[in-house]
Amino acid sequence: MTKEEIADHFRSLQDTITKTIENTDDFAKFKEDNWARKEGGGGRSRVLVNGRIIEKGGVNFSAVFGTLPDKIKKKLAVNSDDFFATGVSLIMHPENPHVPIVHMNVRYFELNDGTYWFGGGIDLTPIYIDKKEAANFHQALQVICDKYNPDFYTKFKVWADDYFYLRHRNETRGIGGIFFDHLNESENLSKDELFNFVIEMGQLFAPLYSEIMKKKANNPYSEQEKDWQLHRRGRYVEFNLLQDKGTRFGIDTNGRTEPILVSMPPEVKWTYQYEIESNSPEANTLNQLKKGTDWLQYI
Repeated sequence: MTKEEIADHFRSLQDTITKTIENTDDFAKFKEDNWARKEGGGGRSRVLVNGRIIEKGGVNFSAVFGTLPDKIKKKLAVNSDDFFATGVSLIMHPENPHVPIVHMNVRYFELNDGTYWFGGGIDLTPIYIDKKEAANFHQALQVICDKYNPDFYTKFKVWADDYFYLRHRNETRGIGGIFFDHLNESENLSKDELFNFVIEMGQLFAPLYSEIMKKKANNPYSEQEKDWQLHRRGRYVEFNLLQDKGTRFGIDTNGRTEPILVSMPPEVKWTYQYEIESNSPEANTLNQLKKGTDWLQYI
């Protein structure tokens, strides 16, 4: 499978996701923004704001190429000068604090010497942790992982726990999911099989998250619950700006700033020493933001 074919599939994945989210939200529509990168390539950003369920959502497609910056070459420990990168990344910030934030991305990277790899992941960030919802989410990911390698789910879940971890807060960003990078033939799968795994995971997102949207969008919530949501969104911003490698890669390769930072929530709070009552729903969620939780036990 060529890099152009992979990019075409990712472009179609963006279409499927945005259509499903629009149909589920049933109010707002995505606005499309096509952009070009002067060094080579470009992308198609789609953003939805002030929907019935989604307060702000972004689904980005990009396919960029050109000369690899020296700082990226050093980070990746490669010698090739030219690169091609394509992928889809998304973020959904719901209005209702009982609907979790969700992030997903799938990507493909190729160097001019023929080296390539796939990467990606999907993780859920609930404002209030629902153990059954967390279990269903992880089970759906496990089913796809097991189709390709029985070790994938366990390995990629640990990777997600480690990656989506706020070191300065000593807490996970949410309930995790799966995360992987640098997948190639070393996994004993062909390039086509690896692509099928990545695209199938991408296709899982829309039906999985739409079901959560439908189930919880009309749940009543209090001012306190909304305030906690804005506070937790602050953690999301901290991770994306301080630790996320995808954000840094986009900036370092002179990507377009607006699509790179579309992951930022529309409204957020940082409260100095936010007070949490013991045994409150907020305290219960905070106490569960730990690495290594077996969410499947709650099936």
